[in-house]
Parts: sequence; C-alpha cells; structure tokens
Amino acid sequence: MVVGKGMIASRFADYKDNDRFVIFASGVSNSQTSIKDEFEREKNLLIHIINNHKDSILVYFSTCSIYDPEKKSTPYVVHKLEMESLIMEQHPMPVIFRVSNPIGLTKNRHTVFNYFVDHIQNDIPFFVWENAERNIIDIDDMFVICDAILKKPYEKRNPINIANPVNYPIMNIVTTIEYHFSKKGIYTLIKGESSPSINTEDILPIIKEKRIEFNENYLNKIIKKYFSGE
Repeated sequence: MVVGKGMIASRFADYKDNDRFVIFASGVSNSQTSIKDEFEREKNLLIHIINNHKDSILVYFSTCSIYDPEKKSTPYVVHKLEMESLIMEQHPMPVIFRVSNPIGLTKNRHTVFNYFVDHIQNDIPFFVWENAERNIIDIDDMFVICDAILKKPYEKRNPINIANPVNYPIMNIVTTIEYHFSKKGIYTLIKGESSPSINTEDILPIIKEKRIEFNENYLNKIIKKYFSGE
C-alpha cells in the first residue's frame, strides 16, 4: 500500500499492492512552510494509518535536515521529529527513513534543484550562502537503497539515514545548473553556513553492493537525467 501522490509515492509504486507494507509518502511537500494546517493534515492522516494498519510494516520518510544546525529548529524539522516519535511509540513495526534531498521528476518548486532551475531560467534574483552545502541524492538511488533494506527480514531499529556520502557546496550546484542551461543566474553571495553532517555508514554496504556511484560527475548526471527536457 502506498499513501501519497508525489515524487516519492510514485517511485514506490511497486509497493502499491503489497499488503506487507504501508509506504507513507504523503507528508508536507514544502520544507520551508510554517503553516500549522499542513502539519496537522499529515499528523491526522498518519494517526489514521497507524490505527488501521497495525499488521503492516509502516514506512515513513523523515528528513536529514535534523543534522543541519541551521535547520534543526525549523517548524518542518520539529514536526518531522514529532512524527518519528509518534510512529515509534504507537506502531509495532515502524521503519523510518531520514532522507536528504531526493531529486527526480516533480512539479514541486521547493526542492533544491527545482528552486535554482526555476530562478535561473526565469531570471529571478536569489541569494546564495557562501559556505552552505546540500546533500543531493537521485530518487532512483534512494529507492534502490530503501528497497534493499525493506527486502531484508524485519527488525525494529533506529531511523536510517538515506543520503549521499558527500555534501555539495551550493555554489557547485548553481554553477552546474548554469552550465547545463548555458545561462547565468542572478544571485547575490551572502555570508552564511548551512551544512548537514549525515552518517551514512549503515548504508555503505548497500551502496557498494548496488554499485551506486556517488562520484564527481553525480550532480551533472542528475541534471542531465531530469532537466534535459526543460
């Protein structure tokens, strides 16, 4: 069973008819929001799922932003941690994936790549923090790692980080997008630091087994894969 209609829900469509799992992918789509109704909607739906699917493994997607000192106190991150606690306390078979920034085909303009692509292509001014970094992962690579974990015998464990072993400076992301579209963005460099410190040790064996290459060409590969039709 898959709950949700967004990018993650679509990628986990193979689980739609699998009653062993409930893939909860109907969370708040804009991590910058502070609208309480959005958080309450997710919470109420999650409580409904918890109460009505005790016999299935409940898979929830949280966020690696909890490891970013500049973001860990935002309403979105605080909400995600509350949902983690709710699931761990009230559901007998929880699996919590803390995901970084999955990139794929989506109309959600609030994702890292979509934000910069939209601003660069439409000549919209934006700010770039000089010393900020973001962790980027292809939605397909994210799925492969999660899928490998879910296919193992179930065991209740702490939340699992699903992320790229390395972060990328935001300036690298911006210049990669500029190069791809042959267009200069209108941005102002400002002083600021924001960088998650994510431990990926638990998933490194899967990354090796599945031959996922998080190399120097990873950013370029993602933008070519998902934005060549822009």
